[in-house]
Amino acid sequence: MGSKFLGVSAIALAMALSAGVASARDQIRIVGSSTVYPFTTAVAEQLGKTGGVKTPVVESTGTGGGMKMFCEGVGVNFADATNASRRMKAGEFANCQKNGVKDIIELMVGYDGLTLSHSKKSAPMKLTRAQVFLALAKNVPGPDGKLIPNPYKTWNQIDPSLPNKPIEILGPPPTSGTRDSLHELVMEPGAEQIPALKALKASDRKAFDAAWKTIREDGAYVEAGENDNVIVQKLEANPNAFGVFGFSFLEENAAKIQGVTIDGVVPEMDSISSLKYGPSRELFVYVKKAHVGVVPGLDKFAQEYVSDRAAAEGGYLEKKGLVPVPKAKLATSKANVAALKSMTGEGLPK
Repeated sequence: MGSKFLGVSAIALAMALSAGVASARDQIRIVGSSTVYPFTTAVAEQLGKTGGVKTPVVESTGTGGGMKMFCEGVGVNFADATNASRRMKAGEFANCQKNGVKDIIELMVGYDGLTLSHSKKSAPMKLTRAQVFLALAKNVPGPDGKLIPNPYKTWNQIDPSLPNKPIEILGPPPTSGTRDSLHELVMEPGAEQIPALKALKASDRKAFDAAWKTIREDGAYVEAGENDNVIVQKLEANPNAFGVFGFSFLEENAAKIQGVTIDGVVPEMDSISSLKYGPSRELFVYVKKAHVGVVPGLDKFAQEYVSDRAAAEGGYLEKKGLVPVPKAKLATSKANVAALKSMTGEGLPK
């Protein structure tokens, strides 16, 4: 009798706790990537209009910052979902698990291209990733091939065919997924295009990794925060400057700025979706399964994000600048949402 009573009490307590969480917060909270922010905001607004729930709150915290907040724990005080301009890292997944965030639903929601953009007032620019590396790296190969502090102050010092303009690049801070993508999609491949660094990779992988992972700190690269709109405004004011951000912001501001051709390929919808444009990347949203059914509308939010009207070709997210995922990948995301399928953590990048 006593044990039966205790069992009923435990169930009642769990139900009460669940009700308490729901009443304490009836609005979805989403954090993460500044690149994914405008797409998630569009989904949140659509959900608020048609989903019968309050419009979710979306914060632009950067991918790294969002992952940290998302993985802090389960409950009313923690974020329900996070945006990411790269896939979750193995270490972040482990941190989630350690803090009780055991079940995570992964949605690959589209593609983006990392762009180097500048004012339309300036002449079009064509660069290789090797040239971008030489403009941004803290240490570069000297005349004898050994690494030296970056001496380049103007573009024509890197290559005489480039303009005699100061190197000034505005970009994201280390907490941003866009910064991670800058390293992985531009700096590392750019380093591999330089013979001395390609040889260094073969002889001393740690030294090679340190070279492409370290951005110069002498003023040529300016950390401009997580707000990409601020970078666009600064590019308008300074035709010599370049900005690092996702393709969607280039599309959104096409009347004011232009993208740099990288390795002979222009950043466009087709070149990004085909991954012909080298600095292309996948965009993700991660949802906390434990909050589904507790925070109202979280399941509807995930369903809306991968719906045809949002994420498919011709959907409202494409009109916002998101490059749609292929039908097969979108179908996988839909299936994951329908089954509330948790990711396993296998194959995640380090």
